Amino acid sequence: MYDGVVADLIDELGRLPGIGPKSAQRIAFYLLQSDPADVRRLADVLVTVKEKVRFCAICGHVTDEDTCRICRDPRRDPTALCVVEESKDVIAVEKTGEYRGRYHVLGGAISPIDGIGPDDLRIRELLQRLADGEVTEIIIATDPNLEGEATATYLARLLTPMGLTVTRLASGLPVGGDLEYADEVTLGRAFAGRRRLDG
Repeated sequence: MYDGVVADLIDELGRLPGIGPKSAQRIAFYLLQSDPADVRRLADVLVTVKEKVRFCAICGHVTDEDTCRICRDPRRDPTALCVVEESKDVIAVEKTGEYRGRYHVLGGAISPIDGIGPDDLRIRELLQRLADGEVTEIIIATDPNLEGEATATYLARLLTPMGLTVTRLASGLPVGGDLEYADEVTLGRAFAGRRRLDG
């Protein structure tokens, strides 16, 4: 349909996660119509990100230094460690303002279908972090899907014998949701995780 560099641009944009052919085409034409200075700024940021951003040497979160801001913060509770799949999950938990401990980013979840096993994740690094005995609670905050549940179960079996308190984020009905639209697993978890109301 398109030739040359326009087709190349659409193809490259279409390789991004969540960007289908129509979205790729829309973005490509937006860029073609944009001010050259705006496009140059975007290109410069993309190159800079690839050159400077790395993973924290301690937790695996993205940073542009050796260790991330959270790992460097002495006000963080060193006894609590929240285990997440990806860096975007760290951001999601941070937005709640409810957690003041530290993190460990696994870099994915166990998924035999995709050929991802425990050795492909940062579990070895997690065990090294726990060796000094400072951490007393592990909060497993993997996604509430098959892969996340498999990862949580694997970690719980691995960590519980170490004498650590291993907890899992509660899951259930979203605020504003309707019972009739909830799937069986979500509704079952909501029942299992119910709490007493004092009124």
